[in-house]
Amino acid sequence: MEGPRTTPHAPAGMPSYARVFRTPGFVPAFLALSVSTWGDYIARIAVAFVVRERTGSDLAMAATFAASLLPSILGRSLLSPLADRIPYKHVLVGSDVVRAIFVVAIMAAVGQGSPVVVLLALLFALELFGGPAGASVQILLTDLFADRRAFLRARGITALAEQVNQAIGLAVGGIIVTVLSVRGALLVDLATFLVSAALFAVAVKARPVSGEPSPGIVGFFRDIAAGVRYLAHHRVLVSLLALSLIAMWGVVAPEAVAIPYVLGHDLPPWLGGVLMAAPVSGAVAGLVVVGRWQPEVASSRMIGMALLMPIPLVLSAVVPPTLGWLPTVWLMWFLSGVLQAFVLPLQATFALVVAADLRGRVIGLAGAASMTASALGFLLAGSLSERLAPRTALAICAMLCLGGIALLAATWPTRSVDLAVDEAFNDRTIKGER
Repeated sequence: MEGPRTTPHAPAGMPSYARVFRTPGFVPAFLALSVSTWGDYIARIAVAFVVRERTGSDLAMAATFAASLLPSILGRSLLSPLADRIPYKHVLVGSDVVRAIFVVAIMAAVGQGSPVVVLLALLFALELFGGPAGASVQILLTDLFADRRAFLRARGITALAEQVNQAIGLAVGGIIVTVLSVRGALLVDLATFLVSAALFAVAVKARPVSGEPSPGIVGFFRDIAAGVRYLAHHRVLVSLLALSLIAMWGVVAPEAVAIPYVLGHDLPPWLGGVLMAAPVSGAVAGLVVVGRWQPEVASSRMIGMALLMPIPLVLSAVVPPTLGWLPTVWLMWFLSGVLQAFVLPLQATFALVVAADLRGRVIGLAGAASMTASALGFLLAGSLSERLAPRTALAICAMLCLGGIALLAATWPTRSVDLAVDEAFNDRTIKGER
């Protein structure tokens, strides 16, 4: 570990939520982001319904959701640099417009009875062009909130909304497909992207990009390489990203084994969804609490919360898998979700520490790495669950997560992170440590 913690400057007070929502441009951007998220999930569910109807295969239906994961990884890693080359307003509007075009293409393919592979290819393209929007939203928030403590509050609000919007998108998507048919659902989906594009177009100011991107196609990939080098040589960013990636194995494990846990122990199948909701509900509660902390306080508790996060999952594996003990398991998973809220100060600090002219590509690369770690975590938990048992798989994934975080904690750059947090949230030039 490095030297003792230092907080060189007395922290300012945290701004109120009302002040965050009064910030010009935030509410329209917040609404646009929410509506666009609903559109993503409605599209996935609509295509999944068509695939299931045509093939009669649950595996093919599951592959539809898997088809949305890879393009998200590629979109974040390969297309996020657009946010460093094009004003983020144009990236946000363009991303929604392009996705709306692909929704129209999916509608046409469904109407013409196109093969399933065509539908999956169109869904792949729709998800791919959503990649640049994630990095652009982060850059937008850093520009909207010169007061970095207000930025932390805004980041907490958007993170909370992201959890809620995923649930809304999945629930509403299923209802819309059932009530209105697939075509009706796709029309609603088209409307979400057009509304989002209109909100970004009206409410967001076009600001020039920071720095001077390398010209041409070769320059585009040269810029990606520059982002990789910058990230790899920045000690604070590497530490924050490593913590996020290792923790992901504990974050996804409950979701991966929830349904096998229920089905494998002759419990009512609907309880699988209830268990899956436990860590998500906990994460929402945790974000509400952590969002009220000063960034210096949140940072000082970040590594401790990460260390504690897998422990309830390990303990839940020794609880008898019976209906009477299920509430205890649910509470343990909920507590693990609460402790996941350490990602709020982690992600906010990460976004602010990155040099302004590199934010698009570096945030995109970090997002792609996080999604890759999530996918690997799902695969590991699912594979272990099949070979051993869901409880055993959960315990192994949680212990691997705990061991990895413990190793990281032993070399955690405490002083460097504290200095980075102080620089980021107290309105001074962010130097970081290379």
